[in-house]
Amino acid sequence: MDQFSYLTVLISIILGLGITQLLGGLGRLLQARRRTRLYWPSIAWVGVLLVLHVQTWWAMFGLRALQSWDFLGFVLVLLQPIVLYLLAALVLPEPSAETPTDLRQHYYDHSRWFFGLAVLLLVVSLLRDRVLAGHFPTGLNLLMHGLLFVGWGLGAILRRETYHRWLVAYTAALMVAYITVLFRYLR
Repeated sequence: MDQFSYLTVLISIILGLGITQLLGGLGRLLQARRRTRLYWPSIAWVGVLLVLHVQTWWAMFGLRALQSWDFLGFVLVLLQPIVLYLLAALVLPEPSAETPTDLRQHYYDHSRWFFGLAVLLLVVSLLRDRVLAGHFPTGLNLLMHGLLFVGWGLGAILRRETYHRWLVAYTAALMVAYITVLFRYLR
């Protein structure tokens, strides 16, 4: 087994746990649908996070050509799925058998942490490229990071519902563009 194959086992496990968290959360909401007050941005963020998990796993294949791994580089690579998992853990509540679940209330109760972690995800991504490639991303990759950084940074600060509704659509559109332009094919 080569180094990349060995290291990707743990990365894949954590990404799988995040996907399980998201899908399990949706399943629990379906089971508690009579006691759940839906809020579409929360459900949309589940979709965005699923795409982010899969895109992260897809993009990790690009690291296979790296011949020399050090612990710092691996920790930065590993931090991405860890932060994604934490985002997955925050996006949906655990439904309660005793009280109704209000997704809107849960969203705003956790929005500062959620978007703070989202910004951390971007910082880790930039640092990972710096450590592994020797430089920060350039061009469209850097532009996408910057656009998401501004949007998510404001999401951590602002509490206006109109902004948060716009933010999930903005993020979804940027992710579609990001994947289409930079990660459409496995390289």
